[in-house]
Parts: sequence; structure tokens; C-alpha cells
Amino acid sequence: MKKILGAVVACLVLAAVPAFSQGVVKEDRIDSKILGEEVPFNVYLPAGFQDSGESYPVVYLLHGLSDTYDAWVSKGRMKDVADLLIASGEIVPMVIVMPNAGHPDIRNEWNGYFNMPGRRYEDFFFGELIPQVEKKYRGVGDKAHRAIMGLSMGGGGSTSYAQRHPDCFSSCYAMSAWLDNADDEVGSVDGSDRFAVVCRSVHEHSCLDFLRNADEEALAGLRTVAWFFDCGDDDFLFDLSIEIHRLMKRARVHDELRVRDGVHSWEYWHTALYTALPFASRNFGK
Repeated sequence: MKKILGAVVACLVLAAVPAFSQGVVKEDRIDSKILGEEVPFNVYLPAGFQDSGESYPVVYLLHGLSDTYDAWVSKGRMKDVADLLIASGEIVPMVIVMPNAGHPDIRNEWNGYFNMPGRRYEDFFFGELIPQVEKKYRGVGDKAHRAIMGLSMGGGGSTSYAQRHPDCFSSCYAMSAWLDNADDEVGSVDGSDRFAVVCRSVHEHSCLDFLRNADEEALAGLRTVAWFFDCGDDDFLFDLSIEIHRLMKRARVHDELRVRDGVHSWEYWHTALYTALPFASRNFGK
């Protein structure tokens, strides 16, 4: 009897939940002349995209070291979060692009968002990915309607991109961000160990050093971007988020810092999306 009553209650609860339209995630590829290879990416298209004919703001959502373009969908359940937030009115309908910049074999395959010896990923991102994706998927195509965010390696990549290309993004949301690499001598840097090359590139593009060395022109550019750093209190990269917040305050660049209970995990990053996507949405059009 209890099982029957439980099933009835469950059915009543589900019946009371209003149905809402859902977006779709599409896998696509860019034939990159810069990288000399096809680069896969996932793109989230909000409900009604196919028939609307409208242009949309675009979020670039970057994955971490050893993951791929599919991680935010398969591990972070990004689609579920975006569908729910759009249906509730907490975010505007948006296109979310998740490009590939990694591989599980970090020693022998490429990871990373910067230009490195033998791989010009940043040139690809700005020279091919952004223009081609926004043309094909009807992005508005300006700073005011473009945001960038990511986790770990992607959090550092997002921050560095927004620091050095502030004219491209209205906001940046960095989760558990790999912002610098103090120990950049990890294995050989002759190219045989690609993880060492990535570590060196993170150090060379240090988001902390950028702030320490920024002149007034660079700081003025940073002040045109909305910044948010989000890191778990037991995350091994925690100190980096605290340090960049301190440097931002010293430079009089406004940012938000969120410290929650958590570690370097998908549980943390999935829940971070409920703050990250509304943050991007609020800053579109500014």
C-alpha cells in the first residue's frame, strides 16, 4: 500500500510541474586552417532557435585539462541548467558554445587555450571559431552580447582572454581557475611532454602577473568587463582565486568573489552554472 501511495504522490507531483520548451545541443566542427585540423565543438541552441530568425547573445563555455568539448554536457549537465533558467526567466535565451581544447592523454596530446610552439589555439579561437560560429548560429556579434566562462584550465583561459581582449567580452566568470603556474618546470619543455608545454604556457600567460604589470590603459579595458571568480574552499587552486581578487581590488577593478563549500569537482561546477549563466545574462547589453 505504501508503495502504491508513493507512486500516486510522485505522479501528482510530476503532473503539477509545468512543462517547458527545451533547447538542443548540436555537435559541429570547424575545419581550421590555423591549426590544420578539424576542431569539434558542442553548441546549445535555445528553444525556438530554428524558427525565430533572431540573433542571440553568445556564451563561450570552456572545459578543463584532460576533458573535451563534451564534458560540460555529459558531466556538467549544462543543457538541463540552461533549459531551466531560460524557462524560469532567470536568463535570456542564448547560444552556448563549448569548443574542444583538450584530450585525456595530457602527456602526448594537446591541451590548452593559448598559442604554444606547434599549436596556435588562441589565433584559432579569435580568428576562426568566434566569427564562424556567430555567423552560422546567429550571434549578435559584439562585445555587449558575448560572454566567456570556464572551469580550471578553462577558467584561466577565460580570464586571460578577457584580460587581453576586453573589447570582445561583456563578462567573464571563472570557476576554480588555473590562473598561474608557479612550478612551470614540469617535465621536459622540448615538446616531447605536452603537459609541460601547457604548464609553461599558463605561466607565460599568468593572469596574476597581467594585473601586477598592467598600465592604466590595460586597467581601463578591464573595467569594461564584468568579473566573477568562483572557487571551492577546499579546492587546490583556491589561493589563486583569492590572490586575483586581491589584485583586482588593488587595481580598482570591480569583481565578484564567491567561495563555497567544495573541491575541484563536477558537483561544484554544475552548481556554479546556476550563478554563472544569470551573471552573463545580466551583463548582456551593457
